[in-house]
Amino acid sequence: MSAIHLFFILSTAAIALVLLLSIPNPLRCTLPGEPPPPTKKGRGLRPVSTDRSRRLSRRDLLPLLLVTALYAFAAFFRLGSTAAPQSFVPMAGQEAVIELPEGVYPSRILLYPGVGMGSYALDASEDGEDWQYLDAFNQDHIAVLKWTELSPSTLLRPRFLRLRCTSGEPWMGELVVLDGDGQLVPLKCSAPALCDEADTAPAVFSFQNSSYFDEIYHARTAWEHLNGVWPYEITHPPLGKEIIGLGVSLFGMTPFGWRFSGTLFGVLMLPLLYVFLKKLFGGVWIPTLGMLLWASDFMHYVQTRIATIDTYSVFFILLMYLFMYLWLTEDRLWALALCGVSFGLGAAAKWTSIYAGAGLALLWAAKWIARFVQARRGAPASPARGGVGAADGGVLPAFWKNVLFCLVFFIAVPGLIYYFSYLPYGRAAGYSPFSRDYAAMVWSNQVYMFNYHSSGVLGATHPYSSNWYQWLVDAKPILYVLEYPSAETKTSIAAWLNPLLCWGGLLCLPLLGFMALVRRDKRAGFVLIGYLAELLPWVPIPRLTFAYHYFPSSLFLVLGLCYVFALLRENRPHWRSWPVILTGWSLALFALFFPVLNGLPIGRELSTALYQWFSSWPL
Repeated sequence: MSAIHLFFILSTAAIALVLLLSIPNPLRCTLPGEPPPPTKKGRGLRPVSTDRSRRLSRRDLLPLLLVTALYAFAAFFRLGSTAAPQSFVPMAGQEAVIELPEGVYPSRILLYPGVGMGSYALDASEDGEDWQYLDAFNQDHIAVLKWTELSPSTLLRPRFLRLRCTSGEPWMGELVVLDGDGQLVPLKCSAPALCDEADTAPAVFSFQNSSYFDEIYHARTAWEHLNGVWPYEITHPPLGKEIIGLGVSLFGMTPFGWRFSGTLFGVLMLPLLYVFLKKLFGGVWIPTLGMLLWASDFMHYVQTRIATIDTYSVFFILLMYLFMYLWLTEDRLWALALCGVSFGLGAAAKWTSIYAGAGLALLWAAKWIARFVQARRGAPASPARGGVGAADGGVLPAFWKNVLFCLVFFIAVPGLIYYFSYLPYGRAAGYSPFSRDYAAMVWSNQVYMFNYHSSGVLGATHPYSSNWYQWLVDAKPILYVLEYPSAETKTSIAAWLNPLLCWGGLLCLPLLGFMALVRRDKRAGFVLIGYLAELLPWVPIPRLTFAYHYFPSSLFLVLGLCYVFALLRENRPHWRSWPVILTGWSLALFALFFPVLNGLPIGRELSTALYQWFSSWPL
């Protein structure tokens, strides 16, 4: 560990620790929004987080729009190429003969595999009759949507090339030939769609123009859903891939197209978070700092820019807890209904959203238990505003009406959303959604997914896998991209939490527990329940896990830090600069690590000197 690494580690840990230690005695401090104790003159300071301060106003527009716009610029910066072959040729049992211009000979032969898996052989001929084997290519599941170059052992001076499918049912996107000067060679092909987009071939192959990590599954499946092909990836529910397909529909089957939807959802999380923090703590200051914390989080930035389904799960988890909080605090039935709809959308995107449902159920039960306790003590329960309350016939009838309401919006509606999310499967299989075959297909996939994830079939080891306890301290990032553009530079993309959010949020958790259990602060309990609902289910899971599985928990770490900000605001006005310092340091770390979050080329020695704080950080 170098001196520069030690400086950054100690500085980050110290800022997070000082923020926590600045909180006054938890037994005596004023809770956010609670009237402070009277002074000797009988007067107390007016709490900042009043009900009025929790309503959006014109004052909120500037920070909300400004932070969102700045983050959107960074998020879409170098997202991916907007050019890629769009026509895929089914090659099962087929061959394509390519004729080169007379006197022009191939120097490089490039391929862009589409979906499907299989093997090819490349042959050469001078007359189109007698063929000589040149090379072979295996299009496995890892090779899809990635530019590759064939390397024939002997490159003749052929007039004709022949690409033969020797096994499987692969689709090929493009075959490109370059001459000795690196110029595109015009080709005549027996399968015209195989040689019609040569101008999309990049000069250098990279993640900018090819798939990386699990995009080989999810981007591919999005295309299959759009084209009525039975999906290859069936280990997660379909909705996330269908949302990826929306970006593909808008911008084509290109890296930018299949990454667009996730990036957009990542941007939209920030204004939603602002509204959430506004409802939790009021004011403008804390929601703005909370937005900046999440905007500068490494995981949030990296994970929403890759075409995988985790983004949509976290997006709907954010909506779930926002609407649940509105129902808990304002008794708005429409908020409870939208919470259930969000739960259904999240579950149809990824099962990790179901973990959030356990937290929602606990919060729902806690509210009704509190109402029953109030009723037994003879305290009047606050009537529901737009919902069902004690004023409508007592707590027990209101409870059963609410149970029926939840059965509709947390069971029936999510069930329908989940069931009909399988429409692309039904289209590929030729099943009507109202048929027994469709229902059996949906059920069969649930059994398959459960067995897949519960049995640990991903294998025993992976170089970048990590356990849940390693996520808590940023012990092991997951490396998505590692490329070497030159002998002196490298390009990498890794996903893990911003150390300030990770370590600072972790330090806040005991305080949240104390404030929830001892001071009976409902907001502290709300945040802690959300965090534990996303973390604890991973503890007993036997399959391989990775740092990105901690992504949903990062939302509640942000809320936890903002809770500490609110305590400082109410109790230590002269300490208000510390939340700003913490957020500023978070932004500074984001700027420092930006090259390994965005995939910018950087010197190899410089990368190690700046970013490899620990030996387990593969940067």
